[in-house]
Amino acid sequence: MEESVRFLALIKLANVGLTLIWGFAVTYVFVRVLDLREFQTFLLLIAFGNFTISAELGLTSIIYARLRRHWLGHRDEGSGGFRLEEMGVLFLFLGTLIFCGLLILIVAFVAGAIGTTMPLLFMLFFLSACANLPALMAKRALAAVDGNFLWEALDCVRRMMTIALLLLILKGLDPRLSILLQLTISLAVIAYAIALVHKRLGMTARHWLAFHRGAAHVRANYLRDIGASALFTMSEFVAYNAPYFTLALATRDPRPVLLFDFYFKMSRGLSMIFRAMVEATLPRITWAFHANDAPRLHQLLIRAVGIAFLFALAASGALLMAGQWLFTMLFAERASIGIIDLLLIIGALPSLAVVCVSVYIQAALGRFNLLLKISLPFLAGSLLSVPLARLLGEWFDMGFLALYTLTMLVVSGLHALSLLRLFRDVLR
Repeated sequence: MEESVRFLALIKLANVGLTLIWGFAVTYVFVRVLDLREFQTFLLLIAFGNFTISAELGLTSIIYARLRRHWLGHRDEGSGGFRLEEMGVLFLFLGTLIFCGLLILIVAFVAGAIGTTMPLLFMLFFLSACANLPALMAKRALAAVDGNFLWEALDCVRRMMTIALLLLILKGLDPRLSILLQLTISLAVIAYAIALVHKRLGMTARHWLAFHRGAAHVRANYLRDIGASALFTMSEFVAYNAPYFTLALATRDPRPVLLFDFYFKMSRGLSMIFRAMVEATLPRITWAFHANDAPRLHQLLIRAVGIAFLFALAASGALLMAGQWLFTMLFAERASIGIIDLLLIIGALPSLAVVCVSVYIQAALGRFNLLLKISLPFLAGSLLSVPLARLLGEWFDMGFLALYTLTMLVVSGLHALSLLRLFRDVLR
């Protein structure tokens, strides 16, 4: 199964679907079991959990790039190569991050900053959400040692069980017991995945507990990548989300924000599909890169971009046929979308395909400094699209979408050139 890109892609797409269902189920269930005030607090808790998870600074991408290179036989890199002692330190860091977040949450409860009658439920849900952090580390580590299919199969089972436990709340199951069981299942799956990594790498307890030696190695070899990865993550986050705020400052008309929100929702769903498809081919891409197999790498890069383009074109066709109806239904007929607006949104999707493929592949190869440089024009275009569109007067809505789509087109061109440079680096 691990060797089959098709099977791997299918199970990853199944996990994407389960992730979307779980996100919907959380809202569907808790909006019905909590009163409105408690549910508003619950949404803030979700946002805080997401912030805590994002504070890992791209560490999971770095560990994949380093461990994958080590697994493929590049172990003669002197003091800068991967060391097994790194694993224990990195999981300790993630555990500390979650503990600090929980401590902040407890202080907020005690101080009365978060008003709720169910602090235990909220703390359990926070821990359950933050379990995705070590889960992501376990996923990347297992994927680096050719355990992609194993993790995806485990994760499918985990997600189906957690969705079932969520829905059982509506049948009378105590929400605290439901979340506790979900947390227990997640921790069991993570522990099993870590045990598989432990076995495949031939690790011992001494490797996990050598915190001093591991920390010294992490400080010596991770700080540069963490800095570039953290800045890249922040730049991308602002670039993708800035129009929500700049549009709100520029106009009181809700329509431009709804237009952007529609694009954002479509692009997020599509980018999850792109990630699943790229991750299915990453074992072969990383092997070709580290083996300096330029023809194979060229073939795989073309295939990855081509498949992403096909999905983007399929999504474009679906939006062209049903986009106006979907927009009207999604926003309860509070606004409408014109065909030109829809075409501009559709025009950004092929560019998004190139950007996503490039980011996912080059992050897996540890090229964070290059990604950071490319992200800066995207950040600038995203921030400037609204002020420039204001100069167009009554064409503001269409002007903003046109400028944002143009930004995506330019950035996709930069990413295409960076993929070409990646191929040439191997060719040398």
